[in-house]
Amino acid sequence: MAYLISKSDKIIKGEITLNGSKSISNRALILRALCAQNFSIKRISTSKDTITLEKLLAEFANQEEGEKVELNTGHAGTTFRFLTGYLATQKGTQILTGSDRMKQRPIGILVEALRELGADIQYLENEGYPPLQIGERKNDFYNNTLTISANTSSQYISSLLMLAPTLPNGLKLTLDGKIVSVPYIQMTLKLMEEFGVQHTWEGNKISIASQKYTGKDFIVEADWSAASYHFSLAILADEVDLQLNGLFEKSTQGDAAIVKMAEQFGITSTFNDNGIHLKKSGNDSTQMFEYDFLECPDIAQTLAVICGGLGTTGLFTGLDTLSIKETDRIAALQNELQKVQVFFSKLPPKFSKKSDKTFYMTEGKTIVDNPTFETYEDHRMAMAFAPLALLGKVQIEKPMVVVKSYPDFYKDLEQLGFLIEEEK
Repeated sequence: MAYLISKSDKIIKGEITLNGSKSISNRALILRALCAQNFSIKRISTSKDTITLEKLLAEFANQEEGEKVELNTGHAGTTFRFLTGYLATQKGTQILTGSDRMKQRPIGILVEALRELGADIQYLENEGYPPLQIGERKNDFYNNTLTISANTSSQYISSLLMLAPTLPNGLKLTLDGKIVSVPYIQMTLKLMEEFGVQHTWEGNKISIASQKYTGKDFIVEADWSAASYHFSLAILADEVDLQLNGLFEKSTQGDAAIVKMAEQFGITSTFNDNGIHLKKSGNDSTQMFEYDFLECPDIAQTLAVICGGLGTTGLFTGLDTLSIKETDRIAALQNELQKVQVFFSKLPPKFSKKSDKTFYMTEGKTIVDNPTFETYEDHRMAMAFAPLALLGKVQIEKPMVVVKSYPDFYKDLEQLGFLIEEEK
């Protein structure tokens, strides 16, 4: 199945209430599971990943004593990583598995770190990869010091940090090297503070004493990743009057950086009581867009498509983790952008000698002739390319992959005047 997406004009006008942040929702669910008191989570994400995590936590909580339960996360990477840490400190033995793609995504760094803390975790198929058998923790063997590479996935680090106050002696975590994805680590620590857990962060060492989480009702901020696709629409449109509800001006989400990026493309963002309002400023003079996406890799695809749509040369770095997401996002971008005469190329090493960074460049201007974009089982591919429908009809293959993070994406496009037709 595919969706044919089109729009009769290049005007974006309306009001959208965005889904709750998947990143915040998933962390809140784990913190609630670790807390002795139950509490409500309002405006929780309706994404498939969050629904999956909530369902699996309920399955685990409702199992009979001594029963071994198999928990299947499907494609949900955050869910798998957070559950790996959570289950490592719980009673009983569980099997944690996922889709075929999940079994190709490494988990070794997190598993080895948990083993150092005393966890009983075994690989059931390939060393370093799911599925896992996670046994009951041995309290007497838990250490409280750990060193992990600072450039590893922030989800590994967040999984360890959320466990820290529940460990007998807390945790002193040293991040070795240059820290990446700082906003996601800060998000985790900020949410832990919301529920009463204190920490110190000095240099590359984060220390969390053994302490208890305190339950309190919680409201989830809207998802800035989801907002980025509406910013893309605004940038590619000729006329904009768009209200996005649920976003906070002081956000813990790294993807809120889209506000500053959009300014370079002539979009003015004004925060109000309900969220943020977008309009054209008329100051778009961007001939070259350059950005380091190390702290917000999830919106790199969005910006690559924006650059292609406008014919703006883009210089991208900080894409280190894109190849191990739901798909190899760099290869996917290269394949799909070529369909509209845009090239996404890795630059030779001579461009990164001094900075030790890898650079990618977008070149060319989108020519839309009813292209069909593959989604590679990756929700962000579908949503990054859909805004090109402002330039002409586009088809999105396997479009419902968006349920992973933004189930109402197409409904919201229709609300803004897009025509969505099912192609079989």
